[in-house]
Amino acid sequence: MKKFMQWLVKHKKIITVVGTLVLLSATIYGYRAGVFTEQEKMQLFLQKSGIFAPLIFVIIQAVQVIIPILPGAVGCLYGVIIFGVWQGFVLNYIGICLGSVGAFFIARQFGQEFVLHVTGGKFYEKYSRYLLKENQFEKIFAILIFLPVAPDDFLCYLAGISKMPAKKFALIILLGKPAAIALYSLGLQNLFQLATGLFA
Repeated sequence: MKKFMQWLVKHKKIITVVGTLVLLSATIYGYRAGVFTEQEKMQLFLQKSGIFAPLIFVIIQAVQVIIPILPGAVGCLYGVIIFGVWQGFVLNYIGICLGSVGAFFIARQFGQEFVLHVTGGKFYEKYSRYLLKENQFEKIFAILIFLPVAPDDFLCYLAGISKMPAKKFALIILLGKPAAIALYSLGLQNLFQLATGLFA
């Protein structure tokens, strides 16, 4: 597991480029096929995926937190487009919470040096100074988790090497994530509908 995570960190840029190209290709294909613009074709796509479609999506959302290839907003948008606002919100919430907890425990297992490689020097230098002040870090972490523009994935890794208890971390994630995910889900859905209307 450790060697695999180190390999991912070492090749993070390549994985990001490949992941972006795959996602872009899938988006173009889905748009041209009418999956994102026509309700009937979207339903057909979901029927082909069967009962595993929601589970697959949750796993993807969890993995994209642990391996931060793309912004979480992209996954939130897909959840809303494919599953609708409310089901998409629930699936996004479950997947992102699972991934956040996973990142926390991976960081706690592999330590500071590993987190530094995952997050990058600039991010680590910006936020790591708060680790020495336990209460201050927990307050800052809780506030940032509520915000939809915060680098949540990296913050979860940083929390893993802090003195924050796992129960407190989980509570902050469970209570803080709904607001940010709801803003992403509803806001991005409106933007997507506007964009498709302009280019239709």
